Amino acid sequence: MSSPNVRGRRRLRIALISLVTVFVLLVAGVVGFGWYYSGQLLEPENSRPGYRDTVTSSAAGTVTLAESRVSALPGRWGLVWPGGGAEVGPVTRRSQGSVVRELVGQAPPDGTRVRLETSVWTTDPRTALGLEHEDVRVPTELGDAPAWLVPATSSTWVVAVHGRGGTRAEALRVTPTLHDLGLPVLAVTYRNDEGAPRSPDGLYHLGDTEWRDVEAAVRFARGRGARDVVLYGWSMGGAIVGRFLTRSADAPLVRAVVLDAPVVSWTDTLELQSRNRGVPEQLVPIAELVSDWRADLDFDRFDLADHPPAHRPPTLLFHGGADGTVPVGSSRELAAAAPRLDWPMRYVEVPAAEHTAAWNVDPDAYEEAVTEFLDSVDTIR
Repeated sequence: MSSPNVRGRRRLRIALISLVTVFVLLVAGVVGFGWYYSGQLLEPENSRPGYRDTVTSSAAGTVTLAESRVSALPGRWGLVWPGGGAEVGPVTRRSQGSVVRELVGQAPPDGTRVRLETSVWTTDPRTALGLEHEDVRVPTELGDAPAWLVPATSSTWVVAVHGRGGTRAEALRVTPTLHDLGLPVLAVTYRNDEGAPRSPDGLYHLGDTEWRDVEAAVRFARGRGARDVVLYGWSMGGAIVGRFLTRSADAPLVRAVVLDAPVVSWTDTLELQSRNRGVPEQLVPIAELVSDWRADLDFDRFDLADHPPAHRPPTLLFHGGADGTVPVGSSRELAAAAPRLDWPMRYVEVPAAEHTAAWNVDPDAYEEAVTEFLDSVDTIR
């Protein structure tokens, strides 16, 4: 029969083992969350959007979708499904869980899973817009990256940088406006895009290496006759532009910048997305720590308000007040800090616009703002 001392030591040992086991499980769970969340952020395959909406019927000039937050968004959008695409216009009717929208093009069969895209078109400048273009390849440090070059008369070129998981078709919405201003447009791809080289580790670096592909595009433009450039970035493309302005020796060639719903603080963006997923914000630093370990990322250096680039050209900043992907508050803070940073900046907020959808909600107002801005900084030579 065990003595009381032996039984006491056994109970203490069991309690200590239990506590250590619980601690190890908690640590494993936190690290597991960090790894999962960093994978959602850094792994390109996790950035590809799915098809979450459904076509219920179509008729001449209209398409009916099952009602959802996305299918009822205002404005002009692309309607995309596996192997096809069309353009949809504003909502014309809503009833009994359905949304009817204007349709340009052929709708898919009833029951097809689709998604709405801000890019509107999925083809090329000639097919979508009737604009002649050249398919070019930009030589980067990792290999050639495909791009579209829409020629025009100015020696100032626009280098257009799409967002995470997007394509160069993102630039098609503003290409006619830029072309009308006489500005050649180089719509680029960067590492891990379809058709472009993979990064050595196969991961996104959130702008911290992708800027070198934009630098290669700027040098390509210079080699084709450009004297200087306008950088135009959407979403993560804005973060890439920010890193270019901070780190590239070619930053002084940038005459002006246009940013649309840019990531100007990855920490703020991750906190918003954690709230969207019902994840405590306190776990965001764990995701940042794991991402730093996997991809050598210091999240603080992405914050443009706290760490502005040395070269700060005139900048037009758009953001949607209804953006649920990248927080509008970060852009408001950057615009408010701009006078203190000696950064010439115009801020345009579109209240009803979701992520990168300022053009989609009101194309005329958006294009007018772009035209007035670029005219004001004398970009056309």
